[in-house]
Amino acid sequence: MTPPRVLTIAGSDSGGGAGVQADLKTMLALGVHGMSVVTAVTAQNSLGVQGYWELPPEAVRAQLDSVLSDIGAQAVKTGMLASSALVATVAEVLADVDAPIVVDPVGVSKHGDSLLAPDALDTMRAQLLPLATIVTPNLWEAEQLTGVKVDEESRLREAAEAVLSLGSEWVLVKGGHLPGEPVDLLFDGTREYRFAGPRHDNRHTHGTGCTLASAIASRLALGDDVVSAVGRAKEYVTGAIEHGFPLGEGIGPVDHGWLHRR
Repeated sequence: MTPPRVLTIAGSDSGGGAGVQADLKTMLALGVHGMSVVTAVTAQNSLGVQGYWELPPEAVRAQLDSVLSDIGAQAVKTGMLASSALVATVAEVLADVDAPIVVDPVGVSKHGDSLLAPDALDTMRAQLLPLATIVTPNLWEAEQLTGVKVDEESRLREAAEAVLSLGSEWVLVKGGHLPGEPVDLLFDGTREYRFAGPRHDNRHTHGTGCTLASAIASRLALGDDVVSAVGRAKEYVTGAIEHGFPLGEGIGPVDHGWLHRR
């Protein structure tokens, strides 16, 4: 039988820990068929991003049309979109897609390297976020999108409300960079859910955001509702962080295959 299909629209990570590579590994681990639209190519390793090159909008549109017109998707996840033109191109196509859309508003790499042009933020707010079933910003991305700075757990709700006002159905504000045990807040304007987890003493966490968003998309494609999808995705990514491993001289990746090595 053909498994559920999930499409990632994101940049390529030459080091294999984040981006399209992380997305496809996550999808395979969770039992769905992953497909990819590459938006940009990065020169990247465990020490950082040495450079990136966007694909032209017509190349991104051609990939989207090719996959969606023939294969289709039960869920879509977006990651690094790089520029206003690419955000607009992706949003135009996804407006006609009848499947859950998970938007990971990637703005910066694990090492602090910018991956989104400043003028793309307005396009993301106006055109892409209103299409999202769920958007998954970390604290810095939430601040970038809304101006709300979260420096303690009590402000997670404020950030969630501000992101949600941009049009998505749900928002998951990731609180892992706050002190103490990590807590993520899921909110739809009425219902609020908090997902706590252990903080593992492991610096090898490259690809965490990509992995979580892809896991949510995979669980939605498998038929979970949003709350269940987030809960099960959190369990998967928490295990992946626990088993993250050294690679090169810098920050290594989370372990996407940990479920199959227990």
